[in-house]
Amino acid sequence: MCLILFAYRMHPSYRMIVAANRDESYTRPTAPAGFWTDAPAVLAGRDLLHGGTWLGFTRSGRFAAVSNYRETSAALSRGPSRGHLVANYLLGDESPTTYLKRVAAEGARYPGFNLIAGDSDALYYFSNRAAGIQRLGPGLHGVSNALLDTPWPKVESGKALLREQTQAHREPQVDALLAGLTDRRLPADSRLPDTGVGLERERELAPLFIRGREYGTRSSTVLLVDYAGGVRFVECSYDPQNLSATTIRHAFHTLRPAAGKVPKR
Repeated sequence: MCLILFAYRMHPSYRMIVAANRDESYTRPTAPAGFWTDAPAVLAGRDLLHGGTWLGFTRSGRFAAVSNYRETSAALSRGPSRGHLVANYLLGDESPTTYLKRVAAEGARYPGFNLIAGDSDALYYFSNRAAGIQRLGPGLHGVSNALLDTPWPKVESGKALLREQTQAHREPQVDALLAGLTDRRLPADSRLPDTGVGLERERELAPLFIRGREYGTRSSTVLLVDYAGGVRFVECSYDPQNLSATTIRHAFHTLRPAAGKVPKR
């Protein structure tokens, strides 16, 4: 993933609202979101190159998503696929803190990443480019290819989109969120980060929706999880060759409702 936006325990109806874009090489083989045949409790897309995933949810209420931390060192691009960080959590039964402590202990093996993992009780953030595991309280967050809530233009624009869809506790409109994730507007050069890849590349990567020659946004995901355990998972996959899109929708109930207090209206 290259953009993960989420409102956590802010809405009186939804424990979590996620809007995310996955950016990847157009040639990398990918399966669309679905319940895995070898793990029927897991709902996620799948990287067919290494077998991992970028974002997923389970019937027991486990959630995880990962984004790359942008770095220029060739050495840091080697290591295990970061998609396994999400897949291994979704496939397991460890608590989020136990799992993230284990990830932290071996995090140096991986290229830079941001990992969000949680269950019906709590949500956590960990990066191998920062110190410590962070438990997330109620709030609106966004992460791209820097640390959580780093104010890159796409993160700020994405958070504004999510805030508009949840303000005054209105019912979030899935199609409006998906449409917002296709925003290709380019920020002013003065607002772009300097991550060492050069100005032309910074411009190419700056919009919420990337459309490069060989790399770009492959899919958008909206996930709504209510306090009773109801889940709506919608993924829109894009074909860069035909400029077409395919939308997949899933709805189900988790085995456990959310713990904790519901925000007041």
